[in-house]
Amino acid sequence: SQMPMFIEMISRRRRMQLVWKQPIELDFVSGDCRTVKGPSDALACLADHWPRRGPFYVAARSACRAAIDGRRTPEEARSLFISAAEEAELHTH
Repeated sequence: SQMPMFIEMISRRRRMQLVWKQPIELDFVSGDCRTVKGPSDALACLADHWPRRGPFYVAARSACRAAIDGRRTPEEARSLFISAAEEAELHTH
């Protein structure tokens, strides 16, 4: 039957749309400001805009993927993303 596949599709879509209770505003040295609303946004930001890739960068990327897959909470990913921003000397608010 196609029902299990349909349920998995809905479940996957729901995980992709995970959002944090409170978005994070990031200020980049270039003057750009970006609003990061959840783990998917965070992954895109880490991939595209990150100025310094240290241990917290790696941990945040892993935690965001895990949150999308349901293996960690979105708030754990958020906390590590903030640590990665601090590590990269980015201003968050």
